[in-house]
Amino acid sequence: MDLFQSIILGILQGLTEFLPISSSGHLLIFPALVGWDDPGAAFTAVIQLGTEAAVLIYFRKDLWNIARDWTESIFKPEMRGELNPRMGWYLIIATIPISILGLAFQDQIETAARNLWLVGSMLIIFGLVLGRADRVGTHQREVGELSFKDGVIIGLAQSLALIPGVSRSGATISAGLFLGLGREAAARFAFLLAIPAVVLSGFYELYKLLSGKESFDEPMINIAVATLVAFVVGYAVIAWFLRYLTSHSMSVFVWYRVIVGTGVLILTAAGLISV
Repeated sequence: MDLFQSIILGILQGLTEFLPISSSGHLLIFPALVGWDDPGAAFTAVIQLGTEAAVLIYFRKDLWNIARDWTESIFKPEMRGELNPRMGWYLIIATIPISILGLAFQDQIETAARNLWLVGSMLIIFGLVLGRADRVGTHQREVGELSFKDGVIIGLAQSLALIPGVSRSGATISAGLFLGLGREAAARFAFLLAIPAVVLSGFYELYKLLSGKESFDEPMINIAVATLVAFVVGYAVIAWFLRYLTSHSMSVFVWYRVIVGTGVLILTAAGLISV
């Protein structure tokens, strides 16, 4: 993979990580369409650190307040019912399912799951799930009204994102909408929730790379550039998406997923694309 391809994939990662359309799915589909090699699950995990850095910076005040108050609540029981300490526990608890399943099915995720038939099907199925959640959700609850049970449910939904084509933000936003959260609130919680799992996954892949347990075909400079590009584009997408959700439904993303998923299945069946 040359530098130009790395830049394009970094842009694609930044554009799709936070929208409910599956970044991992697009990083499989686009190279297949243009005849590039599959960048691989490890490459995807590492450049996701760029988009997660964008979340860390965009929500830095929220994250600092959560971390500070959660730590303080350990020594002050009277604080444990407040929003920030509860958010800290929700983020920890909701990260457990995807961490366990990610390690348990690591080999399948890096091989068998990287399948265009699966990606196309998941784009359609979970696009329809997103549409249903957006229609039936009350959009009345705020993040502060979430319970321990809600955090577990959203965490389980996030674990579905291990399957390319599902979309981490799509799955967690859908769960939040089914639980009655407003669109913007569901998106904000989804973005915060993604941080622990994606950062751990990305640094795990970096550890394997630097320790010699795994190697990339791409030069490290290409990976670094792709990660930086993903950060810049991802930051802009976060700001735009949260503003968009204040006055729009999820319908455009539902239609996009169904159309792209159908196109992927048709092209795969015709033998025109493959991984």
